[in-house]
Amino acid sequence: MTGALPHTLQVGLGERGYPIRIGPGLLARHSSYPEDLVGADVLVVTNEVVAPLYLDALTQALGRRRVESLVLPDGEAHKDLATFASIIDRLAESSFHRDATLIALGGGVIGDLTGFAAACYQRGISFVQLPTTLLAQVDAAVGGKTAVNHAAGKNLIGAFYQPRAVIADVASLDTLGDREFRAGVAEVIKYGVALDQEFLAWLETNLESILARRHDVVAAAVLRCCAIKARIVEEDERERGRRALLNLGHTFGHAIETATGYQSWLHGEAVAAGMMMAADLSARLGHLDADDLERLRCLLQRAGLPAAPPPVGGQRMGQLMAMDKKVARGRLRLVLLTGLGEAYVDAGVDDDALKLTLSLADAR
Repeated sequence: MTGALPHTLQVGLGERGYPIRIGPGLLARHSSYPEDLVGADVLVVTNEVVAPLYLDALTQALGRRRVESLVLPDGEAHKDLATFASIIDRLAESSFHRDATLIALGGGVIGDLTGFAAACYQRGISFVQLPTTLLAQVDAAVGGKTAVNHAAGKNLIGAFYQPRAVIADVASLDTLGDREFRAGVAEVIKYGVALDQEFLAWLETNLESILARRHDVVAAAVLRCCAIKARIVEEDERERGRRALLNLGHTFGHAIETATGYQSWLHGEAVAAGMMMAADLSARLGHLDADDLERLRCLLQRAGLPAAPPPVGGQRMGQLMAMDKKVARGRLRLVLLTGLGEAYVDAGVDDDALKLTLSLADAR
């Protein structure tokens, strides 16, 4: 799965299609930002952690364009309407017009906020995803989902809006904290567990090289994840069918994040625990055997990820899951497994089995 860097693949959505470039050193290269991709007026949206590391290098690489920046607080707790409004305010105050380009420099929170602002400002302006976390490079930056959170649930307010490009500089992951990097590994594992048995086996062999952040191995993992997601987005851009399989672990995980106030659990950590809960429920329904359940638990633990939810209460998790965007006609739609690498959507889960799985979140 390794090869010459950088890698480039295309998300084929006709006029809304775009390239994904993957490799080390892309962020600071002037050639990464041709004029047909990034206009003359640019607002870079980033956060207080990423800005000191990469904002100057990006500004220099953008050359003689008019470049302004907006540095936001860090963290999922700030992915809300108030922060979204601050981006719109800056665009308006600085007289940016419809030919402006927004650049999202940061992780999934920055990408979601910036993409949603781009979708809404003057009915839509261009934006580029420049993800600096593994989680964003393999998942959040690709596919056009943009959103902010609400007290009632995660990502309840948003839009499908595709970027002009995704530039995934794997060298930027060198400055990522260990916990945040491992949280991104959870999303990498998700692709194998949900959709690709061969990739899952490759991850089991190469996990230590990924955790050591070898650029070639990390780039290969990012490429495989993006290729899987790109093909699914091409088939199902607005998540009316197969794209839902990419949500393995997310319905449980979003409930964990909401219940903990987006403070103590990172998104990838919640997804890891959510995948384990989805696998547990699949086993209770007789679809997943004990060996596969243990294989997933072992892989998550090797990656330094949680394999069980926090004690937020099963009843509370159930209430939050009932508010999930994937509820249709009053029925919760869960992504479950018939085997590792074989996900499916179940809209009629047995309530008793679900309650037993949710009880894993009860205090012991």
